[in-house]
Amino acid sequence: MTALVERLERRTDAFKTLAPRTEWHLITAEYPPVVGGVSDYSHLVATGLAAAGNFIHVWCPPASDGAPSAAAAPLGAPSGEPPPAADVHVHRELGGFTPRDLRRVGRMLDEFSPPRRLLLQWVPHGYGYRSMNLPFCMWLWRRAAVSGDRIEIMVHEPCLAFRLGSWKQSGAAVVHRIMTAILLIAAQRVWVSIPAWEAYWRPYCFGRRVPFIWLPVPSSVPVVERPATPSLRARYAPEGGSLVGHFGTYGEAVSERLMLVLPLLASDRSGPAILLLGRGSKEMRIRLIGRWPSLAGRVHATGSLEACELSRHLAACDVLLQPYLDGVSSRHTSIMAGLAHGLPIVTTTGRLTEPLWCETRSVALVDEKDHAGMVARVQHLLVDADERRRLGEAARALYDERFHVRNTIAALCLAAP
Repeated sequence: MTALVERLERRTDAFKTLAPRTEWHLITAEYPPVVGGVSDYSHLVATGLAAAGNFIHVWCPPASDGAPSAAAAPLGAPSGEPPPAADVHVHRELGGFTPRDLRRVGRMLDEFSPPRRLLLQWVPHGYGYRSMNLPFCMWLWRRAAVSGDRIEIMVHEPCLAFRLGSWKQSGAAVVHRIMTAILLIAAQRVWVSIPAWEAYWRPYCFGRRVPFIWLPVPSSVPVVERPATPSLRARYAPEGGSLVGHFGTYGEAVSERLMLVLPLLASDRSGPAILLLGRGSKEMRIRLIGRWPSLAGRVHATGSLEACELSRHLAACDVLLQPYLDGVSSRHTSIMAGLAHGLPIVTTTGRLTEPLWCETRSVALVDEKDHAGMVARVQHLLVDADERRRLGEAARALYDERFHVRNTIAALCLAAP
């Protein structure tokens, strides 16, 4: 991640002339060295905003109290303590987000000149109290109503759905909507990781005109300059064979699809080798070969890797296979990593898939239930070098144009305070 931030710093001189120097207070449930997608994203945003000429204060729990978030696909590598960054000041004061913790942080915030610009990284499960921390939402409302702070919210995950579990989950879903309504009273602007989240939150504005802006999540895996992939390919796919990769955290829904698709790809001796990347990949391999022992020599797993090694392993793949239960969307950092590396990707459409994936023809799309279709698209790409090249170039172009972290920082800097 450090390399990515360094490249961003070299490209952000223009931002310093586009917007005045602003003091930001970023509130997040996790921050490095805590491992998680929100942690990686918060670090990228904090260092990116600082590189663009702003002063940044990060408010988060102590690292020892943090836990990985299920909100977004994390890097798959240990984040580690982030290197010091100029104008980024980390305050690990939020504890367990208890009323006492919030009162203490409130007094600390009051020492800064008003109006303070607070950017909340929202995922309901991140703020304790079994995802039902109403006092935290009320605290933010009071920061806006009484202290005069400007509250902006980045919605990584909106709320639990109804009818997907027990009565306890339905009860939590009700509380999530109450929390949403309170947050929207406080908010002056809402950023969303995918456009669909606006439809989830907009009804709870109750007629109040709150601007919603799409702010896609960038990749947190830096692209190394010299990936040195031949040796890696020889390790996983000897004798010039093909290599199909998957990068993720192997949640149950994705794992179920991989259990159906990967054996069809790897069962043939002339088929590709499989490389599973990311946290949970070794456990996924054990599941696969436990059911299909004959795959033991064709399926490989890395576990968590440091960012530069993860980049090299991604670059070694001929094709990435990335199925998602709700379809590909701009909230998945795993798909962003593939795009940033210019890889041909086979992925799935679903209810959360934005139109741009079809319009740009930057990935190969298959219905999320069409397992045979996934296998066929991967096999087709492995024998069609021209289409692999076209998809890879389209993927990198889409990432640079729409998803690169510099676009995130530009949007935040240019938004009127």
